[in-house]
Amino acid sequence: MSEASDLSSERIVVGVDGSDSSKDALRWASRIATATGATIEAVIAWQFPASLGWSSIPEGWDPREDAEKVVINAVDAAFGAQRPAGLSVLTQEGYPSKILLDRSNGAQMLVVGSRGHGGFVGLLLGSVSAACAEHATCPVLVVHGDR
Repeated sequence: MSEASDLSSERIVVGVDGSDSSKDALRWASRIATATGATIEAVIAWQFPASLGWSSIPEGWDPREDAEKVVINAVDAAFGAQRPAGLSVLTQEGYPSKILLDRSNGAQMLVVGSRGHGGFVGLLLGSVSAACAEHATCPVLVVHGDR
């Protein structure tokens, strides 16, 4: 798992939550990256839902590990063995829209699905895509399906 730290403009940031919509976003980002020579940074952000208290968290549960599985499975589903060159993955704790907006600073583009399915607790791209479209400092592509 590589943790991307380069904030160059030749980078397309993609919000991933494991939903079909986020897999479509990965595919669109790959098309754009191929055309522009950019790299792709697949980002998954997670946080403990406010409704969970410390006593309700299962013993031994590692949310970072679960998030890494979700993003790797999404990348595998989107590309199979044909992963784009330069693809990196970042798993980070925090509110998804904030993490995506921070990571997209200076990026060529931010790509998100129009909605998530909550494939991982706390990741809802519906509200995230709206926040990203409203507040990003780079162009945002909200993917509504793989067409």
